[in-house]
Amino acid sequence: MMGPVFTCSIDDGHPSDLKTAELLHKHGLRGTFYIPIRNCEGDAVLSDAEIRDLGRHFEIGSHTYDHCYLKKVDLWRAYHQINDGKKKLEDLLGAPVNGFCYPGGRYCPRDVELVKACRFTYARTTMNLCFDAGSRAYEMPTTIQFYPHDRAVYLRNFLGSGHWTKRLGGLALVMQHENWIHRLYALFDYACRHKATFHLWGHSKQIDQLNAWREFDDFLQHVASRIPAAQCVSNEELAARAVWLPESRAVQSA
Repeated sequence: MMGPVFTCSIDDGHPSDLKTAELLHKHGLRGTFYIPIRNCEGDAVLSDAEIRDLGRHFEIGSHTYDHCYLKKVDLWRAYHQINDGKKKLEDLLGAPVNGFCYPGGRYCPRDVELVKACRFTYARTTMNLCFDAGSRAYEMPTTIQFYPHDRAVYLRNFLGSGHWTKRLGGLALVMQHENWIHRLYALFDYACRHKATFHLWGHSKQIDQLNAWREFDDFLQHVASRIPAAQCVSNEELAARAVWLPESRAVQSA
């Protein structure tokens, strides 16, 4: 795929997702919303009618049934969280739900196999500092979260997620910029220069808490001015265009 490419994914299905969707639509950008049916942590989630309305314009992906951290539960509960979340969304939308996102980025190899068994076609992680769709269909990485993390958070993610060689350029840019908005633009401009993929992800609730809607709007406007509409894709479209390694080779490359 000729770059640069932009994709955006938003997690947790908070009612503020409607505002995020409004801004993406304003700038002619695609996006993917990973939605649980309920949130066991007590956060509000979109209503059935709001999910259907959002699904008319954007890709809807699953985020388990209860926003459950899969790594913390047994096999049977993990299966039901993955399978039942997908089924409920498909019943609501009247259409297949092909994308999955691991809540909190916390999962293990067992959960990857469960996601495959439940007939998702791809899954997204919280690995950051990547400028492509990755090499594994069920472990798609990201570039950066829309959030003012300390540098130490990026360093921990870098060390703990592997694929260090290809992520080193992104880490260097993050470490150069103290201001989190400057980091965001620096990574995006890097993706543009190298005709690479820029994958922005975040939580609408956090944008609310940060009162950062203006910054988010300004950044989306910048993206729309630099990336042709045909190169602004959903996560599912990015996954469909990717060339994945066979599973045996992918495991060896970890």
